[in-house]
Parts: sequence; C-alpha cells; structure tokens
Amino acid sequence: MPEARLRPARIVIADDHEMVRRGVVATLADVERWTVVAEADNGREAVALVEMHKPDIAILDLSMPELNGLDATRRILAVRPETRVLILTAHESEQLVREVLNAGARGYVLKSDAGRILVRAVEALLEGQTFFTSKVARLVLEGYLRGSGGAEGEQVEGGQTLSAREREIVQLLAEGASNKDVARALGISVKTAETHRSNIMRKMQFASLSDLVKYALRNKIIEI
Repeated sequence: MPEARLRPARIVIADDHEMVRRGVVATLADVERWTVVAEADNGREAVALVEMHKPDIAILDLSMPELNGLDATRRILAVRPETRVLILTAHESEQLVREVLNAGARGYVLKSDAGRILVRAVEALLEGQTFFTSKVARLVLEGYLRGSGGAEGEQVEGGQTLSAREREIVQLLAEGASNKDVARALGISVKTAETHRSNIMRKMQFASLSDLVKYALRNKIIEI
C-alpha cells in the first residue's frame, strides 16, 4: 500500500532485548506517518506507557520480565481498549496462539518474519483487521479444523487455575523476587504479598518454590 494512504499511528514497543527494539523502531521509521512514542523493556512498564501515551498500536514480546506479554496484553486492553496489540515473538505453538487471541491481541508475528511483514501487520491492525504470520495462520486454521478449544489462560493443575493477579505474583517469584520485592512491585503490603504467596502454593499444590518455577516455565510465564 502506498505510504500516502497509510493511517497515522502512535506506537509503543516493549521487548527486553534492546537490539530487537532498535530493529523494530528502524523498520517502522520508514513509514512517515507512524511515530514510536515510547519503548519499554518489561511488561509492567509497557502497561504504564500505554496508559500514559494512549497509542494506537502496542507491539509486545511474549517473554518479558516482571509481566509477560500475555498478561500485559490483558492489562493494556483493560485500561486502554482502543489500543490494538500486536505480539512479536519467537514462539509459534498453537496453545500460545489461542491464549494470545483469548487475551485480546489482534496480531501475532514471528520475529523471524518481522523484517518482511511488520509494516503490513501494523497496517492491518490500524484498518481494524487481524494479522498472523503465515505459519501461525496455519496453526489457527488447523486447530479450527480439528475443533480444538481449550480454556483461556494457563494449563490446569490440580483442578485449579491462577487469577491474573496470581499469575503476576508467580512470575515475580519465579524470577527470584522476595515477598518485599513483590509488595513493592504491586503496591501492596509485605503481609499481603506473603498471604498471596501462601495461597498460591496451597491452591496449586506446590511443595516448594522449585515447583512454582517449573510451573511458570511450562506455561511460558517466564523463560530461561
């Protein structure tokens, strides 16, 4: 599409790898009417920047510290439903695609394809459409043809799933945060953070912090 016909756009980018962010900024800089208004290196900062700058598009990595891209998407759309979220990631599993769609993201682009199609993806979201990397589109279609479903969110363990707040706490704990760190990050008391931690361990039947970390890894809440 000729650049003259493209809609203007304000864009927030979130990825914990600086080189990836630089590459995305450089790619989008070629479009005259698009402006990257802010960059974040973690999901929690991305949510705050979207609330502050009110962008048209938020481009998020899935694996980010403090708050992963999936949960950041939910938070962003809760505070700014007009912002369209595009996931930019190296992961291409059907389960993740379903979770991203359930969270409300409108696009899913693999980092390996970004150089070729990122502008087209943003363009599609600005036009109110969805956009998927071809490999991801095939996963979605194959899942639909098989009739695969699955509940929103993480895998069920012991008949239990985590709330959005509990997922945040699990991510922080799995990344090595203390109860005091969790309290500071979420704006709650240390006692409340301790209570949340105890409730999560009991609810999910985690015998140790190691079990919690393994759960976070299996469900892509964190990544090594």
